[in-house]
Amino acid sequence: MALDLNKMRKKQEALLNRGGDKKNLFWKPQDGEQTIRIVPDADGDPFREFWFHYNLGDNPAFMSPKRNFGEDCPLDSFVRKLFNEKTDESRELAKKLMAKQRFFSPVIVRGEEDKGVRLWGYSKTVYEKLLALVLNPDYGDITDPDTGTDLVLRYGKKAGAMFPSTDIEPRRKTSVMVEDKDLSLEMLNKTFDYNEIFTRKTPQEVQEMLDSYLSGESTDDSAGELKYKATEQQDSIDKAFKELL
Repeated sequence: MALDLNKMRKKQEALLNRGGDKKNLFWKPQDGEQTIRIVPDADGDPFREFWFHYNLGDNPAFMSPKRNFGEDCPLDSFVRKLFNEKTDESRELAKKLMAKQRFFSPVIVRGEEDKGVRLWGYSKTVYEKLLALVLNPDYGDITDPDTGTDLVLRYGKKAGAMFPSTDIEPRRKTSVMVEDKDLSLEMLNKTFDYNEIFTRKTPQEVQEMLDSYLSGESTDDSAGELKYKATEQQDSIDKAFKELL
């Protein structure tokens, strides 16, 4: 019996679209060594930068209206006010609530190609390493589907380090993204609607969230100063980002 190509195409489409929910959409390196391939974006920029607010009570992380869209942001204004107070307490809360920068790239993970194209979120330090690679003439366009380069990631805590780090090493040999040309084309056509993936709030919604957060705090009448109810700060952006997923 001949192979049913229509069924195969449907399987392929399901494979590519798998992870349409946020749980399966993102990829994070595990401790140890993994190999990935960054997938080129249609607009020529596979390195996307966004800013997020974390730690506003029990609310999940959300995109900064000011940093991402140029809109007024009550939380950003509140953070500036806290910094201007120049007390240790206000400074710590400001650091906790201020917008944090995060970068994203579409990737294929070697050995997990069946999971399709996923989003890898990483820090500014990793972003700088990636930019240095793509601007290095010895490597050129590492995302090219035919002559690009796989990247070996070594992720984990180094001796004495508080947080994990990511080392990046390009493969010495260029390679195709995937051997199957049709599958390669489908992967190249994969697009991400970041406004749908990430939580976006209007300035009014942010104000309501901030009001609710502040209403859970008490005032010291004797000092006449706002006392901030302590919530443990998540120092690692990687940990905080899990709230977004």
